[in-house]
Amino acid sequence: MEEKQILCVGLVVLDIINVVDKYPEEDTDSRCLSQRWQRGGNASNSCTVLSLLGAPCAFMGSLAPGHVADFVLDDLRRYSVDLRYTVSQTTGSVPISTVVISEASGSRTILHAYRNLPDVSAVDFEKVDLTRFKWIHIEGRNASEQVKMLQRIEQHNARQHPEQNIRVSVEVEKPREELFQLFGYGDVVFVSKDVAKHFGFRSAAEALKGLYNRVRKGAVLICAWAEEGADALGPDGRLLHSDAFPPPRVLDTLGAGDTFNASVIFSLSQGKSVQEALRFGCQVAGKKCGLQGFDGIV
Repeated sequence: MEEKQILCVGLVVLDIINVVDKYPEEDTDSRCLSQRWQRGGNASNSCTVLSLLGAPCAFMGSLAPGHVADFVLDDLRRYSVDLRYTVSQTTGSVPISTVVISEASGSRTILHAYRNLPDVSAVDFEKVDLTRFKWIHIEGRNASEQVKMLQRIEQHNARQHPEQNIRVSVEVEKPREELFQLFGYGDVVFVSKDVAKHFGFRSAAEALKGLYNRVRKGAVLICAWAEEGADALGPDGRLLHSDAFPPPRVLDTLGAGDTFNASVIFSLSQGKSVQEALRFGCQVAGKKCGLQGFDGIV
């Protein structure tokens, strides 16, 4: 029987990455050390990482016809990502991000150009054959539509034997009010440092204690805090922590959070404990920070 896949729903973009020796001052002219096109977007990056870790995975997101879409689709195919649920839109264009990576610090500064491309809808999600998947990860975007998708998964699970249930994770990354309803869905909820700080929390542990009442019964809430590692809180009330695993030299932090999320999902989908998954997520994300791009994380 074919192994069940992990589906990531969310964004794919084109990242135009400019590597510089140090972040430029305003109103100056400086030369790049290198420039490259790279497929980006949270859900798209997580598919790359899942594929490199050896998990069969699929991507669901919007595309619009053109050279940029051709580039990102070719790249997804290079990682053997199943593309049957990508949605071709008739309006808008694939978003483009211009990224400046400082070789001195490894920091990444992103200028995002959103080009009116509609997100996938609950109607699009109706076409998904849920029996193909063991895990579905949703990157928080058009939350009112995504709630309907999550409710469809809940209804599907209610008809299954518990062992056949699809596990669900959601990512609340941007501090936008509309996204906060997503806390109430998912077996695993990833909340970003940015959202935690938006609520006034100063550490991952503080954020998890303050936000856990928003998640559904039995869920695990996870918050990564860059070089301070990551914490998790589950229904038993025990706060779990993993230290970060920084590389000898930080080269490129672009996509480190997506790497962490995908690695945690991979580990949990393999039956590992939350503590093991947290540690594995920090290890793989740390290794990624020492590389340009994702190839070589395994």
